[in-house]
Amino acid sequence: MTQVMIVVFDGLQQSQVTPELMPNLARFASEGVIFNKHHPVFPTVTRVNAATLVTGRISGSHGLAANTFVARDFDDDRVIQAMMPHLDEMAGAGVPILHTPTLADILSQNGGEYTAIGVGTSGNAYVHNPTADTAGGATIHPEFTLPTSLNDRLFARFGSWPDEARPNTPRFAHAYRIMTEHVLPERQPAVALIWSSEPDKSQHSSGVGSDLANVALGEADAKFGELLRWLDANGDSEGTDVIVLSDHGYSTITDRIDLDAELPAAGFGPDDVLIAGNGGCALFYVTESDSAKTDRLAQWLMAQPWCGALLASDSAGQIEGTLPISLIGMQGPRGPELAMSFRWDSRANENGFPGFAYSTSSSAGLGQHGSMSKHELRNTGIVGGPSFKSGVTIDTPSGNIDIAPTILRILGHDGGESMDGRVLEEALVAGSGDIEASTETHSAERTLTTGVFRQHVTLSKVGDTVYVDEGNSEFGPA
Repeated sequence: MTQVMIVVFDGLQQSQVTPELMPNLARFASEGVIFNKHHPVFPTVTRVNAATLVTGRISGSHGLAANTFVARDFDDDRVIQAMMPHLDEMAGAGVPILHTPTLADILSQNGGEYTAIGVGTSGNAYVHNPTADTAGGATIHPEFTLPTSLNDRLFARFGSWPDEARPNTPRFAHAYRIMTEHVLPERQPAVALIWSSEPDKSQHSSGVGSDLANVALGEADAKFGELLRWLDANGDSEGTDVIVLSDHGYSTITDRIDLDAELPAAGFGPDDVLIAGNGGCALFYVTESDSAKTDRLAQWLMAQPWCGALLASDSAGQIEGTLPISLIGMQGPRGPELAMSFRWDSRANENGFPGFAYSTSSSAGLGQHGSMSKHELRNTGIVGGPSFKSGVTIDTPSGNIDIAPTILRILGHDGGESMDGRVLEEALVAGSGDIEASTETHSAERTLTTGVFRQHVTLSKVGDTVYVDEGNSEFGPA
C-alpha cells in the first residue's frame, strides 16, 4: 500500500539545500525531483500556507486569510491570531476554521488517516486537521492534540515535550521519536506529516543565513537523514513517497513599520479600519466595507515609501491605482478590503542572501516573511519515492497548492478535481512532462498630489492554477 510522508522545514529556501548545510536533503534531492519554481501562496506566512497545503485551495476559498485576520463570520470587530485558543474558541462557537475539506476529511471518507506532528506555532498545527474528533487521524503539538484524548496517552508514553529552544532541535527530536515509534508503525496513516520549525525560528531570531540558522539547518537535516534510514530499515521505503517542502521563502527586514501608530496619525481610528499585521504584509478591514473610506486609505498608503503592491476586494468597489485582490486568490468572506505587501528589493544581506522588505514586526536586519517579494514567493519543493521520477529538475511553475491533489492522485482517491491546485503530472512516473505554462503581469497606477504610484503583480499559470511570482511598486514624479 502506498504511503505518503510529508516533511516540512519552515522557512527553508531552495538555495540552502546544499551538501554543506543539508547533506541528507541535498542527496535526496539529487536522486528525486526538484521543483525549481515552487511557490507558496500570498501572504507568504505559515498558517495560510499550511491551510493551502492540506486543502489544495486558495486562501479566499479555504478561509484562513493570514496568520492574523478578521473572521467576520465569527467576530467582525476583532483581529484574531490564527492560534490556540482563538481557533478553539471559533470551533466551539460552531464557526468552521476552514471552509473546505482537508486531506484528513477526504482520506477518512476512503478509510485512510492523516496524522500530523508539528513543533511550530499552535495555529499551524491546528489547521492540519481541525475536525480530527470526527474525521479521525490526529494532530500532535507540544501544547495540545486533536483529538484531545490522545494527549494523555502520548504523555504517559513519551513524557513531556522539551522546552522551546534556538535551534528548536530538542522538540523536533521528540516529534521524530513519536513519529517513528508511534505514528508510522502503529497508526500506519495513509499520509503522515512532520513539521520542523527550523530554520524559521532561528532566522527570525538572528537573520537569514546566520550562524544560528546554519546550525539549525544542519541539526534538522540530521533528523531527516534518520527518518530516511528508519524507512529503509523498516521496509517502508519501497512503498513510501516522501515530499519535502517549506511554507515560504525569506527576506531581511529593512525597517519596522508601526501601523498601529501610523494610521491614527493619518486620521484613521479603530472604528474606521482594523489592521491585521502579518510581517511583510498587512490586511486592512474597513468598517462596513465603506468604499469612500477605503479609497482614502488606499491613497494614503500609496504615498508611503514602504507601500508595495496594493490590492482591493470586490466589496470595496473600483479603487483607482489598486489591483483586484482576486488576482492573488484572496477574494472571499474573510478577505480584507485592502491587502498591502510591503515594498521590497533584491539587495543581499550580510550573509549573502538576497531580499529586503519592510515589516510590521521585529527589527531591521532580522529575518521575516509575508510580502510579495520574489525571494519569499519561492520555496522548497522536492519529492522522491516509487510514484515519482528520479534525478529530474522541473522548471514549470508548481506550488504548495498542488500537494493535496497530487497526493490524492497517488493514493487513487477522488477529490482533487475540485481543488484550485493541480496534479503535478510532470513529476509522476506515469505522468506527462509536456506542461504548458504562461506568465502575465498586471499593472496599475494613480496620480496623487505628491507624485505617481505605480505597481505590478506578476503571475504564472498552468491551466487554471495560478501562482504569484512577485508584486511591488514605485512612487515618483508624474
